[in-house]
Amino acid sequence: MRISTFTDYALRVLIQAALRHPNKVTIDEVAAAYGISRNHLIKVINELGRAGFIVTHRGRAGGFTLARPANRISVSDVVKFGEQDQPLAECFDPVRNRCVITPACRLKGMLAEALDAFYTVLEGYTVADICARPEPLLRHLGLTAG
Repeated sequence: MRISTFTDYALRVLIQAALRHPNKVTIDEVAAAYGISRNHLIKVINELGRAGFIVTHRGRAGGFTLARPANRISVSDVVKFGEQDQPLAECFDPVRNRCVITPACRLKGMLAEALDAFYTVLEGYTVADICARPEPLLRHLGLTAG
């Protein structure tokens, strides 16, 4: 299983917001900490805001914060959100599926079962669990506590 870059960045944004809570985090801070494109982050942060994972603050003192406590943000929910437009395989996409064996193939059921198991495991974890040991994360991000 491979998650998209969007989902990867969404998780990173939420991790940094959790580590910096209750302080606001800026796009530039996330971009610098992870060495990723500011332009990519703008879309991710806008979508996370629309989905209710973060609250965005505009203006000179802008930035973003978590919309709810990190222990109430399931990793499964974030991954499902990020991957919602990415079918696991062609046969999962009713519009674009051109595979001629789909009506007789059992693989789709097997993949669906595996995907359910993947999300079931992730349901047991939250963003707070990822940040349970903040010091090493902060150190690698070049940040300080608080």
